[in-house]
Amino acid sequence: MRKGIFYAFCAYALWGFFPIYWKWLDGVPPIEILSHRMVWAFMFCVGLLAVTRNWSWVSAALHNRNTVVTVFFAAVLLSINWFTYIWGVNSGFIVETSLGYFINPLVNVVLGVLIFKERLRPGQWAAVVLAALGVLFLTAVYGRPPWIALTLAFSFGFYGVLKKKVQLPALEGLSLETGLLFVFALSFLLWRAVNGNGSFGHSDVTTDLLLIGTGIITAVPLLSFAAAAHLIPLSLMGIMQYIAPTFQFMIGVFIFDEPFSPQLLVGFSIIWTALALYTLEGVVRRRRKMALGASAD
Repeated sequence: MRKGIFYAFCAYALWGFFPIYWKWLDGVPPIEILSHRMVWAFMFCVGLLAVTRNWSWVSAALHNRNTVVTVFFAAVLLSINWFTYIWGVNSGFIVETSLGYFINPLVNVVLGVLIFKERLRPGQWAAVVLAALGVLFLTAVYGRPPWIALTLAFSFGFYGVLKKKVQLPALEGLSLETGLLFVFALSFLLWRAVNGNGSFGHSDVTTDLLLIGTGIITAVPLLSFAAAAHLIPLSLMGIMQYIAPTFQFMIGVFIFDEPFSPQLLVGFSIIWTALALYTLEGVVRRRRKMALGASAD
């Protein structure tokens, strides 16, 4: 249990500190950062597969048309999510990007109802409705829908739906996703380099190392998350997932001094209340089921 909590905390904390890493690369265009992330993540995954000699799954996956098509669209959604997040952070919208990951669990609930015909309990409905009211309130405050947050939440939500259909382990899934887009990403980077617009090799050494490091920081928290998922209950993982957007929010407000008015505080508080209600409802339900099971035994 302790080891699982440690792995989960490492994963969510690393995701939470991503804004600082992307800010170090704010001189590089977001689309170029995304391409480097795709290329280096794939190469890092290939290295891990080579070390572990874990190649047996590749042939079966590539010869399954449904798997390839599903993973390709999952990779496209992941690219949209990554690009939106990188652009949002380096454009001064860290607080709004954190909102996207705060509301993502509730978006997953809605997608479960719409796609998998899941039924919600009254407490879950109340949380979803309250979150929707919070988004509407923030729309009025911003003067526009919080499209950065909504893009992050829904792109990652639909990405999860497609991942559920394939169910590849973490390393294998990331390897295939980045591998299917590797040629596109590498071609774009080579095109930029030939035209003299590429950042890699034309900036300082620190920037080059940070670009290479995008592969490591992509794979390590994902693998840490996968390890934690095998060691601790999903209910605990569900509670700990709020570590990442909380860190992102605090970094945006307290380190990069992004504006956070009282009106925004009200809107975020509505979202946080919805998340608290959703989490509490799940915890109470699981405890009741455990108590009923113990009584039956």
